[in-house]
Amino acid sequence: MTDAGGSDVAGGETAVAGLAGCGPVEIVYPWNGAVFPPEIAAPTFRWKVEGGACDSWRIEIRFRDGRSLDASTRELRWTPAERQWETIKSRSRESDAVVTVTGLGPSGSSFDSAGVSFRTSNDEVGAPLFYREVNLPFIDAVKDPSRIRWRFGEISCRQPPPVVLEKLPVCGNCHSFSADGAVLGMDVDYANDKGSYAISAVAKDMVLDRGKLISWRDYAREDGIPTFGLLSQVSPDGRYVVSTVKDRSVFVATGNLAFSQLFFPIKGILAVYDRQSEQFSALPGADDPRFVQSNPVWSPDGKYLVFARSEAHELANLRDETRTLLSPEECREFLEGDETFRFDLYRIPFNEGRGGIAQPLEGASGNGESNYFPRFSPDGKWIVFCRAGSFMLLQPDSRLWIVPAAGGEARQLECNTPRMNSWHSWSPNGKWLVFSSKAFSPYTQLFLTHIDEQGNSSVPVVLDRFAAPDRAANIPEFVNVAPGAIGRIAADFLDDNNYLRAAVTFVRWGRDPAGAIPLFYKSLEINPDNIMSRLELATALADEGRTGEARQHIDRVLDVQPQDVVAHHRLGYVLAKEGRLEEAADQCRIALRLDPDSYEAHLNLGRILLATNQLDDSAEPLGEALRLAPKDPTANYYWAYLMQRRDRPHEAMEYYRRAVALDSEFVPALLGVASLFVADERGEWSDAKEAIAFAEKACEVTKHKDIDSLRILAGVYAVVGRFDKAADVARTAIEAARAAGDRQAIERIQGMLKLYEKLQAGKRE
Repeated sequence: MTDAGGSDVAGGETAVAGLAGCGPVEIVYPWNGAVFPPEIAAPTFRWKVEGGACDSWRIEIRFRDGRSLDASTRELRWTPAERQWETIKSRSRESDAVVTVTGLGPSGSSFDSAGVSFRTSNDEVGAPLFYREVNLPFIDAVKDPSRIRWRFGEISCRQPPPVVLEKLPVCGNCHSFSADGAVLGMDVDYANDKGSYAISAVAKDMVLDRGKLISWRDYAREDGIPTFGLLSQVSPDGRYVVSTVKDRSVFVATGNLAFSQLFFPIKGILAVYDRQSEQFSALPGADDPRFVQSNPVWSPDGKYLVFARSEAHELANLRDETRTLLSPEECREFLEGDETFRFDLYRIPFNEGRGGIAQPLEGASGNGESNYFPRFSPDGKWIVFCRAGSFMLLQPDSRLWIVPAAGGEARQLECNTPRMNSWHSWSPNGKWLVFSSKAFSPYTQLFLTHIDEQGNSSVPVVLDRFAAPDRAANIPEFVNVAPGAIGRIAADFLDDNNYLRAAVTFVRWGRDPAGAIPLFYKSLEINPDNIMSRLELATALADEGRTGEARQHIDRVLDVQPQDVVAHHRLGYVLAKEGRLEEAADQCRIALRLDPDSYEAHLNLGRILLATNQLDDSAEPLGEALRLAPKDPTANYYWAYLMQRRDRPHEAMEYYRRAVALDSEFVPALLGVASLFVADERGEWSDAKEAIAFAEKACEVTKHKDIDSLRILAGVYAVVGRFDKAADVARTAIEAARAAGDRQAIERIQGMLKLYEKLQAGKRE
């Protein structure tokens, strides 16, 4: 065996060796020094090689007693059979075994080899895991939360643990359990109330019904300050729950698949709900509005809380305080430049809800970094927490640190992987820590590390059966119950408004009316008298060209409420889709007589007048729409379009850019900027890089299937002299037009393609 080279990974070494043959061999997993729990299912050993042509691989595992186990494979991976793995674990109990992988040539000759050591601990994990699987990027989970699911199972699972909760059409989020595993708490979204929280006794078959729900908004509801409830935690004895209330978070979707959201609180205080008295109260000492106080966790005896604290912050560009998910424009100060937001950990006595003086936790505060997500060891001796350069949660540089529970010298754990370490939980016996990492994939996986009495951690092992290839596994928590104690969790709190909210979110973020239509129908199945569900369904149907069905739903509303403002201007929208523009305008005017401040009625009337080339007449309603909703991207877009139609390109560009700033994926505004660039022959007031970026973004958002987006992108490329790119995009546009059966578009773009090909040929000459 050759044990040369080596690179530092998670505190151990990955052996790399090279001889003449197929290049250096590197064992990717397990890492050198890994410690496996005795009940874990067989892992998959993986390695890679640079170049060469090894015909097969020999795997040899040597044990301290001199015995060995041999296997072979033609793949760059090997999973021991169940009997083999049990033998490996028994022979490596508390003593190192060495696995060597050797490449073999076609004739059986040996080439390169590499090896790492590992061992099996005597300490069992002793508890099953409850965790969540989320589809990425994050914005996809926002569009359709029904794909999020929760699993529960032992680490001995040879298959993915059973799904115990799934297909929620509304957001379900952070969860926690009491110390004995008897009580579950979970954030849910009930009746359009983001502050809703479910508390339930743990059972084989659990039902989360309305009787098990509370709302964090009930704390000081009379002051009118919105509350979402954030990172709530059930107390060890199950009597109390603590959460952040009166909160506001930077909560924005980003374009990076692995780190597709930026999420951290910027204001909020701690409040406690007493399940016995059914009362809410602020926690004195952690209720100062000058600070954001969040991310609380209980000591095992329930006598103390540790939480993250920083100075409160107001967003300069906040548009709507009632909205949870923000736009990149609203969070621009943190997405662009070097603006940071760092937390320190504080410790406060609970005193049965009376609180006390919060003190910074030595070793996890004042260190120039952000400290968050603390977790006490079950014996109360240690706290493991995350530290990153800035912000909270899902940070690429997040690493796990350990500190004495009362404060002291902090040490970085040896288990840290190269990319993101977070969402950790102690096993009830205090011997193991589970955490999430993106070491191997943009989709978060779960890892285990052994913790000894001195707070030292081992090189981690991955729970590869706990992660689907297309889902991020996060928020893992060991539950102090028997395996199989949770079999199914049913959501029986869903009502018509839940499905309405889910459908509206689907339209807004998914830009997919067809996907929302079944959710609207589900809402109406529960409550046929839900007027907003019926009107939103009508709009979605009209967007899908089903205008006859749409009018039937609006007529049903008007039969009951003939003075309904929304019904009239939505009818105007549907009639406009049918080309009945004069009737459509009349319906909008009826709506404005009923409510002169109806933003939607002004906007729809302005759009209709634009469509009939009544530019002067459209200015008044479009101007009113913009006055009533200055931060609405659609209002800014139509004002820009009016300015463009009036041959005022500078003003048009200003408002197109505003619309994009308010919604970075608003395709019409993206194309507006790009089309103005194409029209700016001298390039005096537009930006080529911006036009290319915006047109490319429009094509990306529409999945390269929208004919206009592709046509305009081709035109932008042509203007900057990139005729080869213009031709390529034009060909894609022709395919999109063929798929849509748009013969007129095909002929038009074929003419463009011929011109681009001619210009490219001339450029080569």
